[in-house]
Amino acid sequence: GELQKGQLSAETQQEVINVLKGKKLIPIKIMPASKASARDKGKQGLTRKELIDFTQGLTTLMEAQVPIDKALVLLEGLSETASTRQLVEAIRRDVKEGKTLAQAMDARKNTFAPMYVSMIRAGEEAGILGQLLPSLEKFLTDAEETRRHIIGAMVYPAVLFIVGILSVILMLAFVVPQFATLFEDAGTKIPPSADFLLSLSEWMQSYGWTLAFIPVFIIAGWKWWGATKEKKQQRDRFLLRLPILGNLLLYKDSANFARTLGSLLSAGIPLLRGLQITRGVIDNTQLVKELKEVEVDVQAGVALGSALDKRKIFPPLLYKLVSVGEESGRTASILKQLANTFDNYVKNLIAKLVALLEPLLILFLGI
Repeated sequence: GELQKGQLSAETQQEVINVLKGKKLIPIKIMPASKASARDKGKQGLTRKELIDFTQGLTTLMEAQVPIDKALVLLEGLSETASTRQLVEAIRRDVKEGKTLAQAMDARKNTFAPMYVSMIRAGEEAGILGQLLPSLEKFLTDAEETRRHIIGAMVYPAVLFIVGILSVILMLAFVVPQFATLFEDAGTKIPPSADFLLSLSEWMQSYGWTLAFIPVFIIAGWKWWGATKEKKQQRDRFLLRLPILGNLLLYKDSANFARTLGSLLSAGIPLLRGLQITRGVIDNTQLVKELKEVEVDVQAGVALGSALDKRKIFPPLLYKLVSVGEESGRTASILKQLANTFDNYVKNLIAKLVALLEPLLILFLGI
């Protein structure tokens, strides 16, 4: 006696009736959904964990040589969250209508990054989707692990900084003003340092609320600096030149580059196509620009190691070992080993940064 509403993907109205009867339901009204509402159902994005789970499930089914349409049906039934089920249903509908898996994913850019779609497209074009998916899954898993490692390492310094700043603000606003009466009662001349502190406290009491706008201005300025392609490239170039952070960003992107290109080459993807796909995993636009130049050089017949060396921006270990790999015919395996080396370097650098940041913060707040 309860009414239910829903959507079904079917060729005919009779097929919808049969499916509903099979579910012990009595059809009352059946009408075609508008294309917009049918497509929107699968357009909400997935969380990182949901995307990794989706990729792992798809990888398992592809490795078992299950056809893509059947794999999507199984994935829809196995998905634990409603958002994943809706996404898989929307992708399955597009595939059933004749689109490739890459085209269906490309229509949902809020879930699938360009690199993700490019790897799926390359796997479909070369008929090696089952070989590429494990590499894609590993890339997503490693990226998430690195992100969690960075966040975990920064929790304590962030808490220390926020609590310290709040403590200083509260002291200036409520504690320091009480010392002004002591100086007045003593009738002595206020020392310059104390006078400065009292003036700062007075300003804090009158205009301290303006400090709340500082983070807003910083975030707005950062977004403005990356508003256009030219500004974003200028900002990324500046970040790479920073003493320690620049190295961290360079080696993180170099690890992503080496892992992705190594996986593509080992799966049989041609070098030029692999370089095109690999650009999608690089966050820094300045490095993306340099990789486009590398691609042009490789297309002209220059070896990959020499093309990377020519740019003079990537870690020396990258182009030196790539050159060795090209001479020995082991480029793919060497790139994968380099990815692990760069990952370890990034983790060690983060540990050093955090260890250095804590005393610096204490010193800053103390002053």
